[in-house]
Amino acid sequence: MSTPPSSMRTPLSSIARRFSVGENRSVWILASVGQQTTDNLTVIHPMPFSIGRKVGCSLQLPSKTVSGHHADLILHDGKLVVVDRESTNGTYVNGRRVKGECDLNEEDMLQFADFAFRLKKDSHASAINTVCEDLCDQALALVQFDRLMEKRLVTPFFQPIIRLSDSKTLGYEILARSRMYGLETSAALFGAASKLSMEVELSQMLRWEGIREGLSLPQPAALYVNTHPLELSRTGLIDSMVQVRELAPNIPITLEIHEAAITQPQEMFELRKELRALSIQIAYDDFGAGQNRLAELCSAPPDVLKFDMGLIRDIDKAPLERIKVLRSLVQIVLDLGVKALAEGIETEAEAKVCAQLGFTLAQGYYFGRPSPPSKFVPVS
Repeated sequence: MSTPPSSMRTPLSSIARRFSVGENRSVWILASVGQQTTDNLTVIHPMPFSIGRKVGCSLQLPSKTVSGHHADLILHDGKLVVVDRESTNGTYVNGRRVKGECDLNEEDMLQFADFAFRLKKDSHASAINTVCEDLCDQALALVQFDRLMEKRLVTPFFQPIIRLSDSKTLGYEILARSRMYGLETSAALFGAASKLSMEVELSQMLRWEGIREGLSLPQPAALYVNTHPLELSRTGLIDSMVQVRELAPNIPITLEIHEAAITQPQEMFELRKELRALSIQIAYDDFGAGQNRLAELCSAPPDVLKFDMGLIRDIDKAPLERIKVLRSLVQIVLDLGVKALAEGIETEAEAKVCAQLGFTLAQGYYFGRPSPPSKFVPVS
C-alpha cells in the first residue's frame, strides 16, 4: 500500500501551534492506514484542501495512479465534503466510487487511486493518542484480513425481503459480516480489502459463502447477493456467477448492483442477458441515493429496483409533494415491468404508506434485522 511522502505529511506536534487546545474547534486528520507512527498523519488544513500528483497540491501523492488534481476536501455548511475532480482512477469512500461529491463522516475510509486513509476528527489534547491507537487497530485488522481470506472466515447474515401485500417472506439479502476483531462489519471488511486491492476477491468469496450458508434457509426463498463496483469494470463477474449457480442450481438468485455503478446502459443490457441465461435476476440497489438514473433504468430495466432508505424514512410524515414524487417514481418502475422494493422500513406506518404507494416488496428492521440463517430455520 502506498503512503504519502514524508515531505507532505504534517506532524501532529504542529497542531498545537495552529489550533490552541482551548479553542472550540476540532481537527480533521487523514491517517494513512496500516502505519503506526504519527509521521503518517496529515492535518487537513487550510481549506480547500487539494489532493493530487502535481506540485502545489495540499497533499501531493507522486504516483502515476493519481491524477494531477485528483480531488478536493472542502467544508460546506459545517460538513467535510470530498469532491472528485474527474480523476482517472477514482476517489472512493468506504469502497464506493465518488461521482461528483460526497459528504464525509469520521471513520470513513477515503481512497485516492491506491492511496488509502482513515478520516479522523479529534480534539487537540487527545489527537495523538487516539489516532495512534486507531492505527494499531487498523494494522491488526489488515493482518486479520489475510487470515480471513485464507480460511474464508466470514459469517454471512441474512435480512428478509417480504411481499407487502401479505407480509410473506420471498427472499433474503446476504450481508457481509465476520467475527474477527476489526472486521465485524461490511464497511470494515471492504475497507481492509481496499488497502490490499482485494475488493473483487472479497466480494466473490462473500457471494459464495453466503449462498452456501443460504442453502439451509426455508425454500424456495430467493437469495439477493451483492457486487462491488469494481467488478463491473473487470472480467470475472459472470464466471463467478456461473460458479454460484453450480453451487445452488435450484435456488432463485438476484444479483444486486449499486445505482452509482450503472453508467453504461449497453453494458448493463449485456450483463442482464448473460445473467438471465443463468436464470439469475438483477436488481439495482440504492436507487435515489445519488443520481436517479432514469435513462439507464429505461434502457436496461432490472428485475427489481431497490429504493434507497433515504426516500423511505419517515414517509408517513412526509409532505404531500414528496409523497407524490415517490408515487410517480414507483409507477414508472411498475410500468416498466420492474418490481419496486422499499428499503429501510422501520415502522408499521412506513410500511402502510409504502403499500399504498404501490411498492411490491419491502425490507427493513420492521420486518427483520440481519441475522444468521439459524434464526430463520423453523425449530423441528
